[in-house]
Amino acid sequence: MPTSLFQRTAEKSVTIGAFPSATGRVRYHARWVLPVTAPAIEHGTVITNGDRIEWVGARAQAPASDTPDRDLGEAILVPGLVNAHTHLDLTVMRGLLEELPFFQWIRTLTGARAELKTDDLVASARLGVLEGLRAGITTFADTAPAPAAFDAMRELGVRGIAYREVFGPDPKSASASLDDLRRAVRAMRTYQTPLVRVGVSPHAPYSVSDALFTGVAAYSAEQDLPVAVHVAESMDEEDLIANGAGSYAAFLHGRKIDVAPRARTSIALLERTGILARRALLIHCVRVDHADIQLIAGHGCGVAHCPASNAKLGHGVAPLAAMLESNVHVGLGSDSMASNNRMDLLAEARLAVLAARALARRDNLLDSRRALELATIDGARALGMGGTIGSLEVGKQADLAAFALPSECQPVYDPCDALVWAIAGAAASCVVIAGRERVRDGAVIGADVVAAAARVNATAVRLAAWKLSRACSTDAR
Repeated sequence: MPTSLFQRTAEKSVTIGAFPSATGRVRYHARWVLPVTAPAIEHGTVITNGDRIEWVGARAQAPASDTPDRDLGEAILVPGLVNAHTHLDLTVMRGLLEELPFFQWIRTLTGARAELKTDDLVASARLGVLEGLRAGITTFADTAPAPAAFDAMRELGVRGIAYREVFGPDPKSASASLDDLRRAVRAMRTYQTPLVRVGVSPHAPYSVSDALFTGVAAYSAEQDLPVAVHVAESMDEEDLIANGAGSYAAFLHGRKIDVAPRARTSIALLERTGILARRALLIHCVRVDHADIQLIAGHGCGVAHCPASNAKLGHGVAPLAAMLESNVHVGLGSDSMASNNRMDLLAEARLAVLAARALARRDNLLDSRRALELATIDGARALGMGGTIGSLEVGKQADLAAFALPSECQPVYDPCDALVWAIAGAAASCVVIAGRERVRDGAVIGADVVAAAARVNATAVRLAAWKLSRACSTDAR
């Protein structure tokens, strides 16, 4: 029996050239411009030149130019949204795993993934990127055990980090797992572009041994690779790490893997194994206490907060306000479509604030401006990219997203309030990445979304049949 909780998919990297950046100057005008790091500008303009922002300010004061104008009309123009945690290749599993306890959910996901071919995973990731683009997302932080999302991100010209996952709960397999990771990352880095880079992700404390965590920390430092890890997500994980008990412990015992308490908390485990020292992106952080938060802040780690996924899987509400008060950079993640069902970062921002207020029973905790920061500049900072994206500032990368203000959302007293509270869920009318327009009038330029969905639906038919046969075989026992 394999010692990993997860099975690897076949390796195949599609050779795709870097998506070209735009050249020349463009003036984007909108009723409202929200730079995020500066006050809102009514009747504002953003001027891009190539892949950079050249000017931000009031339209009446914009430098004259004979270059193209894009008048976005009654719209709010913001920095491109940053999705701090995705599993793009799992888009095909939207709705497949409903109402399952988490341990059963993740085991069923593992079985379903094993049914997918490389081309299925790439098609699934492609549809996920298209969904994100139409939602105004320009940057994706994706974790996966194969290069499908990496290929799809490069193909569609978005920005992101593809964290290559590694698994191995048995300490005896740590060396072999690390060798596999080195080979996979070396192959992927050959195809890195200025927009998409490669990172590493030791999956989670329940699927990675202490020895493997330590090895990945050293390897990432040696190769200057960004690190991401799922952590402090569920009660089962907490029980395994603190007590050596629970569902995961029973699973590992069944595979002849020794289990014992490993640390006070999962965060303490990551500190001891060197992962926190790598300023890792910590995904979820639902079950963290004050001491954990101080460790996270002290090491300068970012957090990917996934409020919808955390709630849907019954994990709880992450202590967002406490993390922000400790100056932790917190971004927002949609997580996979297997656990969330939709990729809507403005809705995540809204939910993050609502959940934080409900948890604290305070009506003045956070506000729409703070919510927008989570979806933009804070997400960029959590990924170590705050100097280049996440706000509309001169010299930063020209990543923009515009959202129309429909009549049914009028009046607008405050554009931030309108964006977060009123029009969450709307498709972006315009999206620009590195100066190149990727969405115009709500449609992804050069992409056939209908065909992409049809390809994924064909795979979904197979997965549905697999799930039914699996259920029937279980019933037969």
